[in-house]
Amino acid sequence: MDSLWTMTAQPPQFSDRKQTMHADVAVIGGGMAGILCAYFLAREGVDCLVLEAERVCGGVSANTTAKLTFQHGLFCDTLLRRFGKERAQMFLASQREALSQYQTLCSEIDCDHSQTSSGVYALHDRAAIEREVRAFEALGIDARFEPSLPIPLSIAGAVCVDGQAQFHPLKFAWALAKDLRIRENTRALALTDDGVITSDGPVRAKSVIVATHFPFPRWRGAYFLKMHQERSYVLALDNAADAGGMYVDMEKEGLSFRNHGTALLLGGLSHRTGVQSAGWEPLCGFAKEHYPAAREVCRWATQDCITLDAVPYIGRLSKRTPNVYVAAGFNKWGMSSSMAAAIILRDLLTGRGSPYAALYDPSRSIMRAQLFANAAHSTLGLLTPTVPRCGHLGCALKYNKQEHTWDCPCHGSRYSQRGEVAEGPAQKKIHRK
Repeated sequence: MDSLWTMTAQPPQFSDRKQTMHADVAVIGGGMAGILCAYFLAREGVDCLVLEAERVCGGVSANTTAKLTFQHGLFCDTLLRRFGKERAQMFLASQREALSQYQTLCSEIDCDHSQTSSGVYALHDRAAIEREVRAFEALGIDARFEPSLPIPLSIAGAVCVDGQAQFHPLKFAWALAKDLRIRENTRALALTDDGVITSDGPVRAKSVIVATHFPFPRWRGAYFLKMHQERSYVLALDNAADAGGMYVDMEKEGLSFRNHGTALLLGGLSHRTGVQSAGWEPLCGFAKEHYPAAREVCRWATQDCITLDAVPYIGRLSKRTPNVYVAAGFNKWGMSSSMAAAIILRDLLTGRGSPYAALYDPSRSIMRAQLFANAAHSTLGLLTPTVPRCGHLGCALKYNKQEHTWDCPCHGSRYSQRGEVAEGPAQKKIHRK
């Protein structure tokens, strides 16, 4: 399945086999986060080498809905209650700085960047929306309550903010990537004391950034407990009404709306990877009912890493890996958080220090309710006596009838029917019995 982005942009060509196998910093993962990390470090004079297992931005970054916003669902009220006002303001400051950096870079890149409003709506829970408006006010951010939106849903209310943006992610990322040192089709297999072992041999590096969506090292940092993955779906519809902004349901199973050119991107229906779902069928039904004149241009699915406390993991991979850093767990908001990660890791790796480091520290407390749910899913997957099994930690795989893949309900790895890895953290092909 091609996304709208892959259908409307031409990837650059990289002379990957000409790149030497050493660098100051090896960046593992050539998605938006990895490209931005390498770009910002290279501007500081740091020699970076990006290692991409397949093609640059050929994975999750090609399947985003590409919203540039600090409004990550109903998050302000949650942040205030969970972290307090100071840390909530710190999170907002980091995300607003990320949007500002996009604004600056996009002014020099032809990537369909445009400012728009963003909103989170509730179908029934007006009180939750009102609490979020008050939380924004407490944090000094202009937000407004809207009783209705230009989408075909009757809502209880929405909290909206102006000055957000949207863009074409591949036009943007590929423009940055063309001047970087990149080796495509080079899979990282293991970390070493002085770099990385790859499918093409060892890469020597003083520091390593793991920007592989879900960190591929199996045990370091316990990410198999700290994150789970969720799948969601998108239809691109031509001749559908303009949504007039970027809107998303407060419930993860709800719908998302935004426009790109003449296309409406209708998405949502999130669920844990490895759990059976109806796929695109509910979206098709909604489009047929509410946009009867629309034509489907394309459809795709995406995958998101969800952390225990709705804040990404950006910093040292673990306490025992002082020279290995990670950018992961973007909680469905990968564009703004990729930029935030690049800014934070640039500052940490160049010795400046970051005011946001403690907030995003991957070694922060994991005592959250979601931890026990993740552990239960992993235990159930390990004890289920069926094959095939995931090459990551050995959980039983579930067949995905909608996408014809084998999916891991424990940590989100996905395989083609031939057993080839389609999504990580697994690295090796499985053999069906």
